[in-house]
Amino acid sequence: KMPASIPEADRRHRASAAFSLSFLSLVFSITAFSSSYWCEGTRKVAKPFCKGESRGDLCIRFNSPDGNGSQAVQYIWETGDDKFVEKKFHAGIWYSCEEMINEEGEKCRSFISLTPASDRGVLWLSIVAELLYVLLLLTGNILMSVEICYYSSVIDGLKIKAFSAVVTVLAGLLGMVAHMMYTTVFQMTVNLGPEDWRPHTWDYGWSYGLAWTSFACCMAAAVTTINKYTKTILEFKHKRKKLERSFRIQYKFPEH
Repeated sequence: KMPASIPEADRRHRASAAFSLSFLSLVFSITAFSSSYWCEGTRKVAKPFCKGESRGDLCIRFNSPDGNGSQAVQYIWETGDDKFVEKKFHAGIWYSCEEMINEEGEKCRSFISLTPASDRGVLWLSIVAELLYVLLLLTGNILMSVEICYYSSVIDGLKIKAFSAVVTVLAGLLGMVAHMMYTTVFQMTVNLGPEDWRPHTWDYGWSYGLAWTSFACCMAAAVTTINKYTKTILEFKHKRKKLERSFRIQYKFPEH
């Protein structure tokens, strides 16, 4: 009984490894898709005028306390780069947010409305590809969980492995295309987007890294599933050859 139980335990172990990788990929993709930290950076904006008693480095001061007097000559002390302040911003697929000056909270805008009209079609394709990526990952997870929980025969297991491998590979390709399309759209928006949004400095955020980590886990799950399928096929052929060989021996030397 021991030799028969080892392959079964090995199959379940490999199936659990593929399911774990696919599940991680699904969680990472949903988290990245719903967040707005694909890109982070700063915007250089002019400081507002100081109002009332407000003072500090985030507003422009006057030389006269009577700043509202129409006859008063007002001199601005800040010159050059001192007239500007850097505001942090972060953007994702759905919206872009930036911090408020002298106020708490953030101001958010739809990223789709910021995208140049010529690139909105590419952005919508990226969104559709991301949704299909999540849907195919979910389908692959369901197939792998069925394989782990309900394993009736070798043929049924092979069918489930084949379907889950195809679905997972297709999901990985869609995810890669979606991430690359969004990268292109964001770079075009940086160059051609509205003046009141264009960043001064920017870099990719943690959501962007999480999205590519999801892609890496997805492809690792696909490779593991294909490896399982290939190994099961080879084991099945090996057992069939051994069975045919035993039949030949029995046919040549029948028992009296």
